[in-house]
Amino acid sequence: MNSFKNFFLIIMLSLLYGNVFADNHVDNSELVKKAKEITEEIENKSQVDEDEVPLNDPFAGNEGMGSSTVNPDTGEERDEMSLYNFKLSGLISGKDESYISLTNVSGDVITLNLNQYLGKIKFIDLRLTEAIFEKEDKSFIIIDFNNQIREADEY
Repeated sequence: MNSFKNFFLIIMLSLLYGNVFADNHVDNSELVKKAKEITEEIENKSQVDEDEVPLNDPFAGNEGMGSSTVNPDTGEERDEMSLYNFKLSGLISGKDESYISLTNVSGDVITLNLNQYLGKIKFIDLRLTEAIFEKEDKSFIIIDFNNQIREADEY
């Protein structure tokens, strides 16, 4: 980019000095101002182009939301209906009923109400920012909106 700026500056200066020797009525101070404005504009555009690079790939789709298929704690492969394959996307808590929405890697949404199963785990409770599931061995899995999943003996 610097070579382009230098090349452009040389061209502008050569045009400017070419006009000094030409026999016309153009004020050279105006040309100098114009050349400075153009070079400043080019520098500003190059700074904007460098700063506006997106942090994530917009063409990747929902791939960034996915997690690996191997549980880091146990090393076992996860099944398709494992909580590790979902992200908590919404919850509604009411007087009589409570619901949560889970989104999988492909963008499909599953809505569960209390005491409903997701594979081998049962949705048993929710808090303001997290949902609690009970495993078959009576331990608990808690997922929050930051996609943090933790296992606990009690909640």
